[in-house]
Amino acid sequence: MSTTTDANIENIKKLSQQLDQLKATLDPLANAAGGGHDFLTLFTVFVLAGFIGFYVVWSVTPALHSPLMGVTNAISSVVIVGAILALVSETEGLSPVIAFIAIALASVNIFGGFIITARMLAMFKKKEKR
Repeated sequence: MSTTTDANIENIKKLSQQLDQLKATLDPLANAAGGGHDFLTLFTVFVLAGFIGFYVVWSVTPALHSPLMGVTNAISSVVIVGAILALVSETEGLSPVIAFIAIALASVNIFGGFIITARMLAMFKKKEKR
């Protein structure tokens, strides 16, 4: 029984070393992205937000899609403001690149929302008789 315990202790030590190596590898990424937070914590929040967003959007009834589009555009405008502030405040590292990508993606979302809204409103216009 002691050989099993010794093997378990050895496995735990190896796992601990691997976790330390992973942390040493990921810490520079966290520091490049603004630092102050553990990369795994931020990544976990990102993944959970993605899953929650997916399930919330797909569970919305078709009658509520227009208000959802409006809220999405509002959130995207807040993302653009935050990304512009991040772009102005940081001049080095990965933050300006991520801020630029956020501005580009949020802009696509906002303009796409306007196009879709215009098409939806056009569907409700009365057609002219010839």
